[in-house]
Amino acid sequence: MFELKYQTPFAWTEAVLADFDTFLQDHAAAEKKASGMALSMLSHYPDRTKLVRAMADLAIEELIHFKEVIKILEERKVTLGNDQKDPYIHEIRALFRKGTDVFFLDRLLVGAVIEARGYERFSLVAQALPAGKEQAFYQQIADSENNHKNLFVELAYEYFEKRIVDQRLEEILIAEGEICARQPFRAALH
Repeated sequence: MFELKYQTPFAWTEAVLADFDTFLQDHAAAEKKASGMALSMLSHYPDRTKLVRAMADLAIEELIHFKEVIKILEERKVTLGNDQKDPYIHEIRALFRKGTDVFFLDRLLVGAVIEARGYERFSLVAQALPAGKEQAFYQQIADSENNHKNLFVELAYEYFEKRIVDQRLEEILIAEGEICARQPFRAALH
């Protein structure tokens, strides 16, 4: 549906594999926050029936992913850990414009781009892991992120003109690429 402007280099994957337990803790936190974001969206836009249904499903799915990551952490005898500030999320959320409609559009499109970045990076993790349960899990997570990316764009098209959506999406993709290029590589999704 769209392409990211920045391609994550293998050095990021190496940083993740060098401290995979920390990556798992960060992944768990990301899933929990994604579930909360979906609940926030449906709470803020209760009159958008299609969005409410989609975000309810998304919140449940993200919480199931959270539970699955907790299970992997427990198998590895690693505690959940405290949530850490995510500088990438902080910067990308700064792209939200003021104003009811443009803020709503930006929330949808930033959500799509975050999910697209998740798809890319979880795919890299899946490719780098040895064959087995964790590799299969990360491929499943990557596929799920790809579906979520498409969901957010479809919702944007539901509520806004395609031309407006496409123009703003391009702007966000350019900004997101610049944000990614500034981030240090660490054992975290972003």
